[in-house]
Amino acid sequence: MEEKNILVKESFCWSKGRRDLRGRWFEAAMLTFVYYLVSWVFQAIVGAGLRLANEYLPIAAGILLLPLEWGYYMTFLDCHRGDTDPFNAKNLFVGYKDFVRIFGTILLQTVYIVLWSLLLIVPGIIKAMSYILTGYILKDNPELKYNSAIERSMAMMEGYKAEAFVLHLKYFGLSLLSILTLGIGMLWVMPYYSAAMANFYEDVKAAYNEKQA
Repeated sequence: MEEKNILVKESFCWSKGRRDLRGRWFEAAMLTFVYYLVSWVFQAIVGAGLRLANEYLPIAAGILLLPLEWGYYMTFLDCHRGDTDPFNAKNLFVGYKDFVRIFGTILLQTVYIVLWSLLLIVPGIIKAMSYILTGYILKDNPELKYNSAIERSMAMMEGYKAEAFVLHLKYFGLSLLSILTLGIGMLWVMPYYSAAMANFYEDVKAAYNEKQA
């Protein structure tokens, strides 16, 4: 997609992610289990309650879970930064304390990706890679929201979309392999990917700040 930028290597992000999880794999796997369980229960309850009114309304359950997904990924950033208890289940719900900003921005990001994907798959992928740091930016910049956070992600990802794409290809491959374990392997694949993404963000952020200095 773009010329490879030597300042950020996706392979380094994976290795640093492993380092972050050393001695904490079980904690991360259990948090992932709780995340999947809460998501499934919530969608089942909302889906059952709304199906009689409109069969399409259960989609709302997935949308309302966006802050939960955000909270999950942020626990791995906290782990990378040395938080002593990053995988406490209560950390999954921190996004709901700032619901309007977190929910509104991630939803807007999702809508943009869907609209670009409706045009062509490749533009959709490129935009998805451009927006991929939005959630992390929300955490580090409480004054930013909506388009401002998305535009910051686009600026930071200039020159790094190819690395992000390769990182996701590896995640996709690991996810396929987890099928051999009836999906149980995802309890470890998801933390591995999430830790790698946290390191990817930190590396891109450091390079971006250096350019701005």
